[in-house]
Amino acid sequence: MVEIGLVGKPNVGKSTFFAAATMHTVEIANYPFTTIEANKAMGYVRKPCPHVELGVPCNPKRSVCMDGTRYIPVEIIDVAGLVPEAHAGRGLGNKFLDDLRHADALIHVVDSTGATDAEGNFIGKGSRDPYEDVKFLEKEIAYWIANILSRGWIRIARRLEAEKMKIETALAERLSGLNIGEAEIHAAIDNIGLEKKPTEWNDADILKLAFEIRSLSKPIVIAANKADAADEDFLKDFLALCEKKGYCAIPVSADYELALRKAAKAGLLSYRPGDTDFEILHPEKLSEKQIEALEKIREFIAKFGGTGVQKVLETTVFEVLDMIAVYPVEDEHKWTDKDGNVLPDVYLFHRGATAIDLAYRVHTELGENFIRAVDGRSKMILGHDYQLKDGDVIKIIARK
Repeated sequence: MVEIGLVGKPNVGKSTFFAAATMHTVEIANYPFTTIEANKAMGYVRKPCPHVELGVPCNPKRSVCMDGTRYIPVEIIDVAGLVPEAHAGRGLGNKFLDDLRHADALIHVVDSTGATDAEGNFIGKGSRDPYEDVKFLEKEIAYWIANILSRGWIRIARRLEAEKMKIETALAERLSGLNIGEAEIHAAIDNIGLEKKPTEWNDADILKLAFEIRSLSKPIVIAANKADAADEDFLKDFLALCEKKGYCAIPVSADYELALRKAAKAGLLSYRPGDTDFEILHPEKLSEKQIEALEKIREFIAKFGGTGVQKVLETTVFEVLDMIAVYPVEDEHKWTDKDGNVLPDVYLFHRGATAIDLAYRVHTELGENFIRAVDGRSKMILGHDYQLKDGDVIKIIARK
């Protein structure tokens, strides 16, 4: 299961974003540290469902299909708000960082109106550069990683050199609890050109390495929240700066998305996550003010191509993490499982995953006894090293 950490300082609409993305009930209030314990729930990302090609309905087990669109679950973790010096234990810092250990990527919810200070207190629109929040979050996570790496570093570095151990292996052991592997550490060392012997590394070297490891192992997407209330030029400048600095930043109104989902759930609207418009089904049940509010929302989603919530999720999964959707089946002709369910399962993989990876994901025994795979469309035989493609329908054949 893909895990996405939802991060940000207090009072930026993070819990509202979480509720809007998952329809999970959480406490939402206008003060710091509303969230103390991490909340976990499922959000969904969309892909075209292959059942349309068959012309028969599908039978999803752990996903949802609506009108030919498959909604694939991802776990979202809403953690406590982060304040400066969290890596040193300030605020709820230690708990915040611990809750992020297994996240594949991070969505950083930022107050794009610039109305909250570094600790989440209201100071008035335009009073703070929201990019300062982007920098401080990156710094806190990098310092957290650096602290883990630097504990007893001289002793470890001497051992590495004496025993001629691979530095990547030793560091991966240290960071194994953070879901960071040797490949990411090796790439980070290469990227920053850290060619000195480990015994010659200083604190600055370790911190620079930590920043690069964070960038590779826990990429960040910026949710520029409260975009509906932001000054247009102020928002435009913030988005442009994020892009210049290499971040993907998306204008968002979590409030609008939550309102639309609640109204759709109540049967008042026809709206699905990610839609760029909606239909009011029962105007007679709405007050004039409610209709005016909905029209304001309509203007926003027409301007930005949606409320931004679904776009942030899908950008994180499909663009930043570069993941694909694959459908395993037991009958390559009917695309069913042993019980006759059409396309019951769908898995997300990083691009570059292979048929053997799919076999192991479905069941360890399938991976261990893998013989070959079959393409559900072409019926071609595929080897264990076949690289999966987005939308593949695959049968795994294994020894019994």
